[in-house]
Amino acid sequence: MHLDRYNFSTNHTFLDFEFESDGPNGRIKKVVRYSPQNAGGITYFNLAFGDWNEAIGKIDDTAISNNRDRDKILATVAATVIEFTHHFPDMPVYVQGSNQARTRLYQMGISSNWEEIETILDVYGFYDGEWEPFRKSINYIAVFACRKLK
Repeated sequence: MHLDRYNFSTNHTFLDFEFESDGPNGRIKKVVRYSPQNAGGITYFNLAFGDWNEAIGKIDDTAISNNRDRDKILATVAATVIEFTHHFPDMPVYVQGSNQARTRLYQMGISSNWEEIETILDVYGFYDGEWEPFRKSINYIAVFACRKLK
């Protein structure tokens, strides 16, 4: 993807990604973590994202940093999805915000970059009790994406 984004680093497992938001509230460490899950015999990875909280030693997915770089942060998180699915092309990624507003924010990011995303990923939304191909105008409960197979 060709959006303005932060550089990120990852560990040898490609499950943890880190970058720093830089804005009027300073440099804030952000973490994206992919955790394996299993439901009904289907393995997928849950995407967890938020500010790194040193005091508790974990991701705070409810933090509001207001660093005026939302689009750059969302582009960076999206870039980690692309990187993750490059290494794990047959593993779906499940995304649900810590609240409905954050889930909607993620969907707005997907919608605004849809033309580029759909060339790389198959994206689905959970709506009315079932998964469907992603549509821009729907407020989904959650989304999942997987790398398009060549």
